[in-house]
Amino acid sequence: MFVASCVAKGVIACTLSPFGDEAFYWQESLSPAWGYSDLPPLTAWLIAASEAVFGHGLLPMRLPFLLLGAALPWQVGAMAERYGGEPARWQAATFASLLPLAGSLGVLALPDVPLTFATLLALQGLLLALDTGGARGWCLLGAGLAIAWMTHYRAAMPMLAGLAFLALTPRGRLQWRRPGLWFAMGVASLGLVPIILYNVGAHGAGLAFQLVDRNPWRFHADALVQPLEQAVACTPIAWAAMLWAIAKAWRRRAEAPFDALATVAGTFVVAYFVLGLFADDLRFRAHWPLPGYLVACVALPLVLREARTAWRRTVHAGFVLGGLGLAAGFGYLGLAASAHGPAVLAGMKAFPTNFTGWRESAAATRDALAARPGAILVADNFMLAAELRFALGASRTVYSLDSPLNVKHGRAPQLAAWGLDEGGLAKHAGDATLLVVDESKLHDIEARDWLGSVCSRVEVDAPVDRVEAFDGRRRFALYEGRARATRGEPGNPDDCIVWMAAYRASLVPSP
Repeated sequence: MFVASCVAKGVIACTLSPFGDEAFYWQESLSPAWGYSDLPPLTAWLIAASEAVFGHGLLPMRLPFLLLGAALPWQVGAMAERYGGEPARWQAATFASLLPLAGSLGVLALPDVPLTFATLLALQGLLLALDTGGARGWCLLGAGLAIAWMTHYRAAMPMLAGLAFLALTPRGRLQWRRPGLWFAMGVASLGLVPIILYNVGAHGAGLAFQLVDRNPWRFHADALVQPLEQAVACTPIAWAAMLWAIAKAWRRRAEAPFDALATVAGTFVVAYFVLGLFADDLRFRAHWPLPGYLVACVALPLVLREARTAWRRTVHAGFVLGGLGLAAGFGYLGLAASAHGPAVLAGMKAFPTNFTGWRESAAATRDALAARPGAILVADNFMLAAELRFALGASRTVYSLDSPLNVKHGRAPQLAAWGLDEGGLAKHAGDATLLVVDESKLHDIEARDWLGSVCSRVEVDAPVDRVEAFDGRRRFALYEGRARATRGEPGNPDDCIVWMAAYRASLVPSP
């Protein structure tokens, strides 16, 4: 099963168009730095290192993440084996492999892959240090936390989980006096160096996005559905079994390793639920507690030993259903990656918008540039700009207009630092441009205002081409024009050719 999963992930990774965020991480890898406006540097560094060895392409970009994702079941199994022997190892590793979010992790070059790997590595080190008191365990704990900090600001959660263990359990409270703990914290603090260096140089842009800009910090009742989201993401019986394992481990917290497993897993599940009630309510968040569920998979075979036969069978059946969910997920991504698969999904609400249309828009852009070799390429948002650059090659400079999407996703400061926003484009005032516009979000309330403002940002002369794909679910328009020295005052959107062309196209059914 593990081999089949790895093969499926490898095939999909070789064929699936980049997710918009992936393409931007790839663009970040072209400019190695201590950090970026959205993330610490490790995701970009991994991509840069892999492409330096294997060249540019889908698989080289994703290869480090495929390898780290494949390591997760082995990490879970190794921890279970320490306390339950070989049967517990294979059982825990199988549970982890069958979880849809965990089993598919690594298909995409996303920071959650090294972050999850690092969190499990830190827990491996903690358990080893608690059992033996040796330096190796403390080193692994520190290294895991350092890697986590270099990956994402959400490294604060494993730190909080560790603090909960040190404060709430008798064995944890004993560690405050051990020099190994402080050595591990010293190693972990090295992972903060890139975050500090970047934010000092960028006037706190990364911290501002992660802690302020993306979070309302007020209660929103819609977040109360988080348990339902988690049940769907994990499949219901598997999710219930993991919560049961955490609860059983907490009841046995006077014993090792249940104190550490219950505290760490429980902190991820409970703290992310509480945080989700006040934090980011616009983005996908079902993956946030994933490390906690993987820790629950470590505990599950250990607590199942005392369970009734009927419950053990129910748990096993639940994870089989989880495996079916994983297979369905692979099927969905496989359809999105295939040449004709997206057409099958075009009529569905779950159409894979973020994985489709990029090849078609890049092909049209390539043809248009061939007829205008000196034109400056401009996209209407950061995601399209990154996708076009990925398809056309790193040597092709692609500017992005100052779309609200750039701000929403924390990419505006990074584009400004690179000089790839409207400020950088203004330096080419009067030069010929090829503007590519993604019209696919016309259902958004901001579409009319945004597309209607494009004419004040770029002097649009005439339409060049139009891409209509997948029954109109993906629409792109190409225009020739000239760069402006300064942005003009937005007029009536109905006077802008970009908005009106998009509006008319939305009214005409695709052939």
